[in-house]
Amino acid sequence: MAGRNGRTVRDLRRGNRTAVLQRLYFDGPLSRFELGPATGLSSGSVSNVVADLVADGLVEEAGSVDSDGGRPRTLLRVAPHSGQMIGVDVGETRVRVELFDLALTELARVEHPLAPQSYDVDVIVGHIRDGIAEVLASEAAVPARLLGVGVGVPGIIEHTADRGAVVHGQTIGWDGVPLERLLRATSQLPDDVPYFIDNGAKTLGQAEMWFGAGRGARNALVVLFGSGVGACLVAPDVEQGRAVEWGHLTVRVRGRRCRCGAPGCLEAYAGAESLLARWREEGGRPPENTDEETALTAMLAAAYPADGAEPDPVALAVLEETAEYLGAGLSDLINLFQPERILIGGWAGLQLGTRFLPAVRRHAATYALRHPADRVTIELGRLGPDAVTVGAAILPLADFFARGGRRAEPAPGDRLPAWHTALEERSPR
Repeated sequence: MAGRNGRTVRDLRRGNRTAVLQRLYFDGPLSRFELGPATGLSSGSVSNVVADLVADGLVEEAGSVDSDGGRPRTLLRVAPHSGQMIGVDVGETRVRVELFDLALTELARVEHPLAPQSYDVDVIVGHIRDGIAEVLASEAAVPARLLGVGVGVPGIIEHTADRGAVVHGQTIGWDGVPLERLLRATSQLPDDVPYFIDNGAKTLGQAEMWFGAGRGARNALVVLFGSGVGACLVAPDVEQGRAVEWGHLTVRVRGRRCRCGAPGCLEAYAGAESLLARWREEGGRPPENTDEETALTAMLAAAYPADGAEPDPVALAVLEETAEYLGAGLSDLINLFQPERILIGGWAGLQLGTRFLPAVRRHAATYALRHPADRVTIELGRLGPDAVTVGAAILPLADFFARGGRRAEPAPGDRLPAWHTALEERSPR
C-alpha cells in the first residue's frame, strides 16, 4: 500500500532498518535512547526496529552504560559474525581476494601473481574464481552468510541488463569484457549471491571515505596511484562516488604515448610504469626481471640512498619531474571540483609516501587557482595496500544496508504471489 509520496509500508520499514543499522555500524555501540536522536525515529519505532534486527541476528548487545539516576542502558552494535563479504582487487601485479566479516575484519586472504603486463581475461577470471573458492574453504568462512562479491578492476564499468557488468579497460586491452557473466559461468557460487563490479579507484575511494582519511568530508577526491593513475570523486550529489578517468587528461600536446594509445596523457608521465620507463630511457638501470613494485623500491633507494652515498641524479630528476606532473594533474582536479580533501593511495602512492608529498603539494598550489587551492588538503590515504580490496567488499555491504539488512530479492520464479505481498505491506510493525 503506497502513501501520498509513493512510499509503501515496506519502504518505510526498510528505511528505518537502514537508518538504525548505519548508525550502529558507524557510531556504535549505542543505546536505544541514543538511537532516537541519531536516526530521527521515535522511541517506539526504534524499539520495534531493534527488536526486528535482534531477532534476525544482525544486532547484538555490547555491554551497558549508566544512565542519569535510572537503570543502566544496554548498548547495541551490529553483530560482526552475522554476514561475510568477499573483496577482489584486480591489480597490476596480482589478483588479491579477501574474505571479511561484517565489521570488515579480514578472515582469509589469497593472492595470485600476474605476469608483467599480462591481463589475459581467462587467466584473471580463473584467478578470481579460484581465489573465491580458496577463501570460502577457509576455517573462518560461513558460505551461507555470504552477502556478495565485490570486484575492483581497471577501466570504465558499464552495467547492462543482459550481460551484467561489462569492463571497457583500454589500458589493459579489455574491450567490452562481460566480466560478471564470465564469473557466473565459471563460479561455484549460488545464483542468488550477487556480484558488484566497479572501477578500482572507486572502490579505493569507498574504503577511504568509510574508514580512512576521507571520513567526515563532504567533497573529496581519492587518487589511485599505481602502474597508472585514476581518481574517485565523492560529493553530496554522488555519495557513492564516481570514477574519474583522470589519468587520461592531456597534459602535453604531442607528448609521450600513453598505454591507452593517446599522446600526452597524465598517466604517460605520472604512473609507475611510465616513471620506470623514463628512468630507463634517461640511462638509469632498473633491476631486470622484477615486478614494478620491486623496481620502484630500487629507484627510490637510488634517488634517496640511506647510507649517505651520492644519489642517482637520473632517478632523482625523474622523480622530481613526476612530482611536478602529479601536482599539475591534481591542480586540474582542484580547479574542476574544488574538493575539501585529496587523498593519495595505491601501491605506488604509498611507496613514494611522505617523501614525495611536499613537492606534490607545492606544485599543485602553483598550478591551481588560489582560492580552491587554499581550501584543499592533500594527504596520503590511511588504509594501506589493502584499500581497494576493502572497498570492493564494501560494495555488497552497502547494498545489504540499503536493503535494510535483508538479502537480495529472490529470482522472479521464486517470488511470492502478489496478494501475499499486498497483505504484508498492509500489516503494521
